[in-house]
Amino acid sequence: MTPSSGTTAADPATDVRSRAPARLTLPVVLVGVGLVATSISGTAIALPDIGRDLNASGSALSWVVAGYNLAFAAMTLVAGAAADRAGRRRVFTASAAVFALAFLASGVAPSILVLDVARIVSGVGGAGIMAAGGALLASVYDGAARNRAFAFMGTMAGVGIALGPTMTGALVTLTGWRGSFAVFAAVGGLVALGARRLAESRDPSSSTDWAGSVLFVVALTAFMFGLLEAPALGWTHPATLVVLLLGAVAATAFGVVQRRSEAPVLAPELLADRGFMGWCLATLTTSVGFLGALVFLPTYLQAAAGHSPATAGLVMLLLTAPVLVAPIAAATLVNRGVPARWLITIALVCVVAGNFGLLLLAPEATIARVAAPLLLIGIGMGASFGITDGQAMSLVPARLVGTAAGFLNTLRGAAEALVIAAFSAALLGLLTRELGAPERAAQVASGRLAPVQDPARAAELEAFTSSWHLTQIGVGVVCLVLSVVVVMLLASAGGRQRAER
Repeated sequence: MTPSSGTTAADPATDVRSRAPARLTLPVVLVGVGLVATSISGTAIALPDIGRDLNASGSALSWVVAGYNLAFAAMTLVAGAAADRAGRRRVFTASAAVFALAFLASGVAPSILVLDVARIVSGVGGAGIMAAGGALLASVYDGAARNRAFAFMGTMAGVGIALGPTMTGALVTLTGWRGSFAVFAAVGGLVALGARRLAESRDPSSSTDWAGSVLFVVALTAFMFGLLEAPALGWTHPATLVVLLLGAVAATAFGVVQRRSEAPVLAPELLADRGFMGWCLATLTTSVGFLGALVFLPTYLQAAAGHSPATAGLVMLLLTAPVLVAPIAAATLVNRGVPARWLITIALVCVVAGNFGLLLLAPEATIARVAAPLLLIGIGMGASFGITDGQAMSLVPARLVGTAAGFLNTLRGAAEALVIAAFSAALLGLLTRELGAPERAAQVASGRLAPVQDPARAAELEAFTSSWHLTQIGVGVVCLVLSVVVVMLLASAGGRQRAER
């Protein structure tokens, strides 16, 4: 979340008290941001081991990742508003403590239900760390120092995303999945302790669209629950229909509230700006193309290709490492005069080509088959990180920068959460059709295939691979359609701007 930079005017005494701990703000916030980013991208590596240990599969296992992402996406706006009102240090410290305790609970969870609940709670803590951490930086630094602080924050988030699968894979191999959660809990506890020494700041005059925030959380939660549970319950099951209807009603009510609110989460006039929406859809498209591979490919690498968690984590560097360098390269090219629309078009082509390239996925020579597609997706995602937010924000009136920034980050987080749910539902549904037994399909989707000596393994491998391919075709088509819409919106907005001049 891009934090609000509003701060209250401080008296001289407050300024003096703030200088002493100011030097600690950046390192403490950066460690917290890196921790959260690593936990977002790395947990999928542990899913096969979690499934075997807790005898879990299907939607119950998917919620380990999806629940965290859902809570993170849904609570980011709420956490940012709470930080402005209640105190940024207070919310950051509390969020780090919640994150640490929830990860500790995850590490000792006796059942998949307890683990899922703990993961949702840890997502709430992660949202608070990111939102309040950014607000802390905005309140402590000004001018060029603030720009450098946020550059460091973005870099640390990129490092966490890039190294998350590799680090988690190594931890799982060395300590088991429970030990990996314990390590995250320990670091989170250190962040909470360090945050207690930071300076406090708040903006009690800030206003929050609580009705819009609640409706957004309800809509996103209902849609995700429906998508994740439908393959097991059935798309026509009353529970599935009720939650999807609830999501539609909440989404409709959210739209109505946004038009009437004095401080909407999403200002309706932003939706009417073709350029702004084009850049927003661009970041949504790259997130859709990135998340499916990030979350679900590690299970295939371990279950079908036979790689260890550590090796699977190293393979995922092909996808995540470009996120470290591509943003800076893309931003540099824009600063040197290369049109941003050209670069985002190239980035979208890379993401689309990479997702269709994953149709080469097979149990044999898996790494060689997926190397180029993963690199393409990673380059496209990284280039998008480097230019979309800046280009979108350049089109927003000064009075709406906070709303626009919140919308960008919320859209990205919501897209990631829904992609996880949709990909899981599609893969499980296709496997059920191939294997005929829903329970066995759920086990295969979670990486629990028959032993090598079992004759059933060959059929399960074929079903797993073909279901992966069909799901990947769906992701590729969605990315392609969205990319065409983005190019049309940006071209239309560019033409209109030239006509106005």
